[in-house]
Amino acid sequence: MRVALLLLAALLLAPVVHADDSARARLDAFAHDLKSISGDFTQTTVDANGRKAQTAQGTLALQAPRLFRWQVSSPYRQLIVADGKRVWLYDPELQQVTVHAQGAAEAHSPLTVLTDIGELDRRFKVTELGTRDGLAWLKLTPTAANPDFKAAELGFGPQGLARMVFTDQLDNRTEIAFSGWRRNIALPAGEFRFTPPPGADVIGDAVPAAEVYPLKN
Repeated sequence: MRVALLLLAALLLAPVVHADDSARARLDAFAHDLKSISGDFTQTTVDANGRKAQTAQGTLALQAPRLFRWQVSSPYRQLIVADGKRVWLYDPELQQVTVHAQGAAEAHSPLTVLTDIGELDRRFKVTELGTRDGLAWLKLTPTAANPDFKAAELGFGPQGLARMVFTDQLDNRTEIAFSGWRRNIALPAGEFRFTPPPGADVIGDAVPAAEVYPLKN
């Protein structure tokens, strides 16, 4: 799920007008001239047997071409930051940080196509799913060998991306509802920087000289 998320982002700019109202047209309109975006999310995971796990809420931010921040604030706290070179996962309850190189896997994330729409057809098989729940749906199936997830479905409403559903290789489903999109705003430089706080256990290859930006409440 971490890679899928990195991998996948009320609009402040007027959308581009398209002749049709397909999900692909809505995606193109939402991603048109998009350099940065932030918003809120509610995330629920459902296992292959239909059992629903805990629902989490938080915020996210993306900035072209490869910067990403995913912060869970309730009912637990967790932070994922992609700084363009490395991906950081911080669990404050465990005081543990996991870090790895930001490689090709993250480039295959459905969220990355929001700020690099040119990657869409190179990285995914794109299928129109029609309309359900008042949204126009698009299915993205990874074309890479051994992908981290089976498929992602993106649901678009009048204000852009409203929902995303990931299905992983074990048939677990992660359903994410988005709201409060803010387009092309100036994001603080520290939004995409992270260094483990003092006392945290670090697993992976950290950068000693990085600046410290602790998890916010």
